[in-house]
Amino acid sequence: MAYTALYRKWRPDEFSSVKGQDTIVTTIKNQIISDRIGHAYLFCGTRGTGKTTIAKIFAKAVNCEHPVDGSPCNECPTCKAIASGASMNVIEIDAASNNGVDTAREIKDEVQYSPTEGKYKVYIIDEVHMLTKEAFNALLKTLEEPPSYVIFILATTEVHKIPVTILSRCQRYDFKRISVDTITSRLYELMEAEGIEAEDNAVKYIAKAADGGMRDALSLLDQCVSFYYGKKLTYDNVLELLGALDTEFFSELLRKVVLNDVSSAFKLIEDAVFNGRDLTQLVIDFTWYLRNLLLVKTSDEDITDIIDVSSDNLERLKDEADFLDQETIMRYIRIFSELANDIKYASQKRVLIEMAIIKLCKPSMETDIDSMLDRIRQLEEKIEKGVFVNESNTPEEKEQTVYEKPDKEPELPKALSDDVKKAAERWMPDIVSKLSGMLKAVYQGAKITARDDDKLLIVVGSEIAERRAKVQQNFEALTEAIDSTVGAHVEVEITHLQSNQRFSDFYVDLSKINFEVEYSDN
Repeated sequence: MAYTALYRKWRPDEFSSVKGQDTIVTTIKNQIISDRIGHAYLFCGTRGTGKTTIAKIFAKAVNCEHPVDGSPCNECPTCKAIASGASMNVIEIDAASNNGVDTAREIKDEVQYSPTEGKYKVYIIDEVHMLTKEAFNALLKTLEEPPSYVIFILATTEVHKIPVTILSRCQRYDFKRISVDTITSRLYELMEAEGIEAEDNAVKYIAKAADGGMRDALSLLDQCVSFYYGKKLTYDNVLELLGALDTEFFSELLRKVVLNDVSSAFKLIEDAVFNGRDLTQLVIDFTWYLRNLLLVKTSDEDITDIIDVSSDNLERLKDEADFLDQETIMRYIRIFSELANDIKYASQKRVLIEMAIIKLCKPSMETDIDSMLDRIRQLEEKIEKGVFVNESNTPEEKEQTVYEKPDKEPELPKALSDDVKKAAERWMPDIVSKLSGMLKAVYQGAKITARDDDKLLIVVGSEIAERRAKVQQNFEALTEAIDSTVGAHVEVEITHLQSNQRFSDFYVDLSKINFEVEYSDN
């Protein structure tokens, strides 16, 4: 026997099996029970939410010989004939391919004939918005005053294209997107029946990727199971097959943006393209990542149920949220939300993403209030690092000036302990690599020197970075990384470049003391 796709095999055949549309199901069942059935219904909503499924169950229920609490019995000859598509009383029309006036005229002629069996003749017109203006006009009179035995069920994903004259003659039902939890629960039911094993994270990602459509979720599950047939479906398998990216990628991309490292951010996008990742999904997922970051930043309550991330990822979000103000995060979200609308039909998706990344890193390209606040933040950081703007007579004469290194370097301290030297020598290769999250990104750009009292002095780029580095748990993480690498306790002091300061003011770079300190971006 030929294989049947999961979404067809498990399509609900009674109202109790429909998930996520409880209000609509209850209303229709009550109409059937009380015999208050309307003559025209309009089912509208996004794809895969159950419009056609409920229409078919409705058609069976109104014609069923032995209905049970408003639902079809699925056992009588009428139910079986409708389910198999052999019934002459249920006529399904695809308006996408039959959208002309001739189709409407045929319906007008056919409704004059009463049903051969059962009580009602039901017309299910899918994608009804595709009908031409002439077809709608030809259908209008029939739709307004059909024979008592005729029911029209119109289904559409684009209700705004339906003429008002049609809308006013129908009972309208808006099908909402099905929640991730409801889809996940349904997937587990089907997987148990089908003998499919999968990790929880994998199932949840499939449910989320379905974007509120149960049919899409079943199709994605079917695709993943087919590719990894006979194996337990893992989270990494799903990401690989669906061309998606995990939170580590978005965390890394955000760090590059915060550090204004455009070239490294472009390299991440290039790697994603090379690995066959879906760029449209990348934009959508990164927007959701920023949304979660904003929730972490602005909420003081437990939000684990809202953002649906693991405890490790939640800690990472909290770490990153401390380095950004909410106005900046909102600007990031706005830019990528606009990109999500533009990228769907773009031929050069990668270029659009790269342009958006430049906007994130260069708020001077925009003039809205969020961008201005981000520009102020960046200017403050530049001033703290010793970068200022010369005020000249004309705007054209203004130029950015960086404090230059003096011709003569300060004299070396008289003595430095071996432990401090060792800590400086192994700073990037060993110590920084033991740190994690945004803390690691901060120290990758730090410079190292020493004080006369044999303390290791770490100079970070901004006051924000210094404040975060001095948080007790972060400071303890740093000293632990240094002590475990050196094998002894090293006294540490953290500071940042003040206005009108140069790095040479902090004694001397330890890399000049008979050994080389290698700085790396990795």
